[in-house]
Amino acid sequence: MRYFLLILLLVFNLQAKSFFSNQEQLNTSKYIENLKKLIIATQKTRGLTNSYLNGNTAAMLLVFSTREDMKSAIGNMESLPLAGDPVINTRATAISQSLIKLNRKAFKRPPNKVFSAYTEQIEQTLMLAQSVSKRFAKDLTPFSKDISSVMMEIMLPMTEQTGRLRGLGAGIAAKGEVNKGAVEDIKMLSYELQSLNKQLQEDMTQIIAKYPDQLPANITNTLASVNNDVKTYTAYAEKKLLKNPKSVDADRYFDRGTALIAKIIEVYDLSNQAIMNDAKGWI
Repeated sequence: MRYFLLILLLVFNLQAKSFFSNQEQLNTSKYIENLKKLIIATQKTRGLTNSYLNGNTAAMLLVFSTREDMKSAIGNMESLPLAGDPVINTRATAISQSLIKLNRKAFKRPPNKVFSAYTEQIEQTLMLAQSVSKRFAKDLTPFSKDISSVMMEIMLPMTEQTGRLRGLGAGIAAKGEVNKGAVEDIKMLSYELQSLNKQLQEDMTQIIAKYPDQLPANITNTLASVNNDVKTYTAYAEKKLLKNPKSVDADRYFDRGTALIAKIIEVYDLSNQAIMNDAKGWI
């Protein structure tokens, strides 16, 4: 009876973690990590560029710094095993070349066109991350499949909705005025961000309950912080920025958005670390 219980315990544990290490899962996680870094750096570059082009000259030096972060993420991606996959490499190369060209021309183009161009490349990078995740899903454990789906479909899109809200809002604050189209854009982004946050809270609650030993205990507090900061930032955008843009400091508004993205990424990183730990297996 004692041995039977030990066998049952082993089988139960194996449902959450593979017996052997999973190199494909680890490689996928590392590649997507650098795609995430590229997305975050490009979002920052887009927002700061929009702020600069709308009159916030102090943002220029920060733009050059975030461009270096983009370059670093691209270099790291190219050094990883998944870069040898011809399909992945073709798409990643197209994105990196487009971003390099865009960085060279950004200061010479109208703000709205530059913002849209960066947004298009971020969307392409998001789609590549989601494609890589789905393509190698067969190599993942049940836990890793569940959590990676939330990371790709909710967490990263949340950073993008926040990034757009941050970048457009910083441009409005720098200019000191807002038109009807911008009002509609800010309200829509605010609504979409709140909807994604609601889904994040629900999905993560289910995953934590289903896999209680896979994720660190502090992830619950971090999720609560994200929930609170989403409500605070969207209210700030809708109730203060749109009503009196001249009263909002562009840099302060941008920094508050950056702080929210950092919180979302904290949840993402805790989840990704759990996937990497899961990939180690028992042997």
